[in-house]
Amino acid sequence: MTRKPKADSAKEHIAAPSRAVFRQGNVTQTAGPLPSDGTDGLLYSTTQRRHLLLAGLATPLISASALARAPTHTAKKSAPHHHALAAPAIIRGAAPLPPLVMLDPGHGGKDPGAIGLSGTYEKHVSEAAAAELERQLLSSGRYRVAMTRTADRFIPLEGRVEMAQNRKAALFISMHADALHDPSVRGASVYTLANTASDAQTATIASSENSADLFGGPHVHATSPEVQKILASLVSEETRRGSAHMANAVVSSFRQRVALLQHPNRHAAFVVLKAADIPSVLVEMGFMSNRQDEAALRQAGHRAMVAGAMRDAIDRYFAASGPGIG
Repeated sequence: MTRKPKADSAKEHIAAPSRAVFRQGNVTQTAGPLPSDGTDGLLYSTTQRRHLLLAGLATPLISASALARAPTHTAKKSAPHHHALAAPAIIRGAAPLPPLVMLDPGHGGKDPGAIGLSGTYEKHVSEAAAAELERQLLSSGRYRVAMTRTADRFIPLEGRVEMAQNRKAALFISMHADALHDPSVRGASVYTLANTASDAQTATIASSENSADLFGGPHVHATSPEVQKILASLVSEETRRGSAHMANAVVSSFRQRVALLQHPNRHAAFVVLKAADIPSVLVEMGFMSNRQDEAALRQAGHRAMVAGAMRDAIDRYFAASGPGIG
C-alpha cells in the first residue's frame, strides 16, 4: 500500500534510493523539494518582484450631524462664477502595452504532481522553471508577465484559466514535468487542446493532469470528460491556430537544445487549455519517471536552457502575430 510523501524542508537534501515505484502524487519513499545547494537558488529563495504602490489623497468627509451643528451666516448673494472646462488632453501615437504572457507552473500545494525516482516533486520543478522564464521575459523588456502562482499553493484548473482571462492574457503557457509508467521514455513535448487525444500516451498524460482537481476536495468541481469535450468545441478557430503556431515555435526552439519525444507536437482535451480566446499550450519539459530527465530538471542550468528556448519561441510567436497583441 502506497503512502503519500511528506515534503521535506527547503534546506534538506534528497537522498536517492536505489529503487522507487512512481505513481502520480504517490511514491514508496519520502520525497521533497529540490536541494538548495548554492547552484540552484531559484526554488527556495524568495522571488523578487517589483510592485507599484499607488498612493491617493482622500479628502475627509464631514458628517451630516456636524453640518447641522455648524453656525449659519447670512451673506450677500454674489453672481455665479462660470468656469470653463479644459479640453481633455489627446495623446497621439501612444505605444500599445506589451503583450501579457501568463505562465502557469503546474500543480502546487497539496497537489505535488509527479514524483521523480529520486524524490523530486513536479510542482517544485515547474515553479522554478516558470520563475526563470519570467525573469528572462521581463529582462527582454518586450512583455508583461503574470503567474498563476508564485508560491507552493493549490489552484484549481479552471481557476488558472480564469486568471488568464481576467488579466486579458495574450498567451497562456502551462509548464509541467509529468511521468509515465515506462521509465525509459524521456524528452520534452508540447500539447494543444483537442476533443480527442493524438495517441494513447497523450491520453494518459491528459487524464493525469485533468485529475489534479481531486486534490482540492469535494468543493472543487472536477470537469467530466463529456464537459471537457464541449468546452474544447467552444474554442475559436483563430485561437486554435494561435495555439498550434506557438506549439510549433516551441518544438522548433527545443530541437537544437532540449531532447524531444518522438512526434513532440501532440494534442488532447486538457482542461487547463480551454480558454476560448487565448492561445494556450502545455509544455512537458521532460518526465520525472525518467532518471536522466529528472536529474537534468533538478539543475538550474538546464532549466535556464529550457526557459531560453521557450523565450525564443515566444519571440517568434509574437513576431509572426504582429504588434499590438495583448
